[in-house]
Amino acid sequence: MAWANQRVYASLGTLPDEALESFIVNPEWSAKRIIQHIVSGADWYVYCLTGGMWSEVPTPSVVADVPALAKMLADFDAAILSQSGLPDEYLTIKEEEKSWQNLRSTLLAQAVHHATEHRAQLIDALESKGFAPINLDDIDFWAFERFEKESSK
Repeated sequence: MAWANQRVYASLGTLPDEALESFIVNPEWSAKRIIQHIVSGADWYVYCLTGGMWSEVPTPSVVADVPALAKMLADFDAAILSQSGLPDEYLTIKEEEKSWQNLRSTLLAQAVHHATEHRAQLIDALESKGFAPINLDDIDFWAFERFEKESSK
């Protein structure tokens, strides 16, 4: 998750600013909104897993805004991944006046799924408008495995 997120966000630096307006069907889900949503979603999962405070996550208006969001995302991803070694137990999540419980493992799985689904949505939105910053095959399981093997040399 963290590796793929960083690869995608780094690849966005090759795009012109107008690429951020790309969308598939619903203009409310433009590339810039998806970029922000991935980061704010990771922040929300950190909150669910740790009870820490939420951050203000801006929506990028130009491609030059993306590296700061990538840094925020890296920090949130690290906090999420740090939870993977803890015992699986029910955590209480409080939002406004309601609360519920989820297993830590469920929250971790959903955090990975959330990032994956929105990375694909982002790439599809960009490709639908003629922008191709990264191929989804470049961030799949096998690409990560190759990266891990090369990094361990």
